[in-house]
Amino acid sequence: IVKSLQNQKVLKYLLITTLGSILLTISAKIQIPFYPVPMTMQTFMVLFIGIAFGWKLGLATVLLYLAEGAIGLPVFAGTPEKGIGIAYMVSTTGGYLFGFLVAVFFAGFVNLEKNMFRNFFLISFAVSTIYLFGLPWLAYLKGWDIAYVYGFKQVILSDILKIGLITVISKQTLKIRNFI
Repeated sequence: IVKSLQNQKVLKYLLITTLGSILLTISAKIQIPFYPVPMTMQTFMVLFIGIAFGWKLGLATVLLYLAEGAIGLPVFAGTPEKGIGIAYMVSTTGGYLFGFLVAVFFAGFVNLEKNMFRNFFLISFAVSTIYLFGLPWLAYLKGWDIAYVYGFKQVILSDILKIGLITVISKQTLKIRNFI
C-alpha cells in the first residue's frame, strides 16, 4: 500500500509539473511581438506557478519547461520562427528564461498567513530577479542602450500590472496549493 501511495504521489507531481509546463508554453504564445524581447504572459504564469505550486514544484515545472525548450520543442515565445533549442536559449531572451527559475523560487514563498504587502514585496522581488538575469545577458548581446529600452523600459509597465494582478489574486491562487 505504501509503495502504491508513493507511486500515486509521484504521478500526481508529474501531472502537475506537466500541466504547469503547458501553461507556461501557452503564456509564451500570448504575446506582443516586440524585438528583441517580446511582451508575453510568461512572467505572470511563472509567478502563478510559484504561488500555486510552491517553490519545489514550481522549480520542477520551470526546469521541465526549460528542458523541453532545450531539446527543441517550440515552447518559447517566437519559436520555432526565431529558432529552437539551445540556440534560442542563448539568444536575446535567454537570461530572462533562466531568471524564471529564481523568480518561481521566490514566488513560492508567498504565504496566505502573511499580509498582502509582504506578498507584494516577494512578488516584486521575484520579478526583479528575472530582470537581474535578463538585462545583463541582453546587454552582453546587444549593448546596454538596447537592453534598457527594449528589455526594461518597453515591458516594465506590463510587469507592474502583472505584479498587481497576481498580488490581488494571490489568496485565491494559494488555495490551489492545498490540493497538491
